[in-house]
Amino acid sequence: METVFKKTEEKMNKALDALANDYAAIRAGRANPAVLDKVMVDYYGVPTPIQQVAAVSISEARVLVIQPWDKTMIQPIEKAIQTSDIGINPMNDGNVIRLTFPALTEDRRREIAKEIKQRAEDAKVQVRNVRRDGMDDLKKLKKDSVITEDDLKTAEEKLQKTTDKFVKEIDEVAAAKDKEIMSI
Repeated sequence: METVFKKTEEKMNKALDALANDYAAIRAGRANPAVLDKVMVDYYGVPTPIQQVAAVSISEARVLVIQPWDKTMIQPIEKAIQTSDIGINPMNDGNVIRLTFPALTEDRRREIAKEIKQRAEDAKVQVRNVRRDGMDDLKKLKKDSVITEDDLKTAEEKLQKTTDKFVKEIDEVAAAKDKEIMSI
């Protein structure tokens, strides 16, 4: 029975982590190195994350600075950023690449807020699906006479409390990201 709880909680944690990673990639009008997480650079024929070929730092609130360790990597990094879906044009001065994040318009903020809510709902659905699978596992244990009816009720209540905890955490993460987007 404990293995069911452990497995269920691990899967719920993965859903929460996936949501946090999704949110990290959302541009909020201020510089955030996480927007580069999915951008791969051709490093001598091998697709490599930018963070492994350059130092990424924030010089101002809306400016991200990428300083390659190897100066020959400036062109490939610039090309990788341009072909990615970030939507920001890199500026290259020969030594570093600067990404200036434009300020968000009110309409764009609202669009992003809707997207945040939708991703939170998707994460909640994932958590609820994990709960359903856990409940099915518990009912199978009851059917196989491994646990009693009382144990099943107690386990179902515990599983519901775990689900409620994760749904609350998802709401908190979504509210924090929403607040970040809507603040000017």
